[in-house]
Amino acid sequence: MGKSKHITWHASEVTKSERQQRNQHKSAVIWFTGLSGSGKSTISVALEKALFAQQVHTYRLDGDNVRHGLNQNLGFSPEDRKENIRRIGEVSKLMADAGLVTVTAFISPYKADRDAVRHLLDEADFIEVYTACSLTECEVRDPKGLYQKVRSGEIAEFTGVNAPYEAPTEPEIILDTETLTVEASVSKILDYLQKHQYINTAQV
Repeated sequence: MGKSKHITWHASEVTKSERQQRNQHKSAVIWFTGLSGSGKSTISVALEKALFAQQVHTYRLDGDNVRHGLNQNLGFSPEDRKENIRRIGEVSKLMADAGLVTVTAFISPYKADRDAVRHLLDEADFIEVYTACSLTECEVRDPKGLYQKVRSGEIAEFTGVNAPYEAPTEPEIILDTETLTVEASVSKILDYLQKHQYINTAQV
């Protein structure tokens, strides 16, 4: 089914700029991408907590959490992965318009899909954070036991093993999670947000 021809966009009388002024910080979508086990969820949780403690209006979207509800009808085929990220991109766009700093943690393996989300948003609203970690180290960590299931044949089409992962070529932030602690990773992101005036110096 195609999109209905009988729908109309209803504009709000409260603007994004007005929401940002009320919140005293800019909107942003901090988009974590990386292999399973690279630290996306762990760092995103810590970042959300740090931002909240500093009076930043923030919300975190996690890959597994979203698949419990909004995207529960999607699997892990290339087509479903694409649709998964498209939906999250649209949700993130709404949250940016609401004046929030949205933290997302999705493997999001395809560069084209991440770029599509970037193009949905206003310029500078999308901050790509690459949690760089070798497949070997991710398998050693294996926090959810997923790699073990892949190797035993219980899971097919797993990113980095038997499904592709396209690493970012020009992310705003690279976190080498094999050497950086969670605290150091969060600090690096906060420094970026302060330097580029997403949040005020007083908030950090």
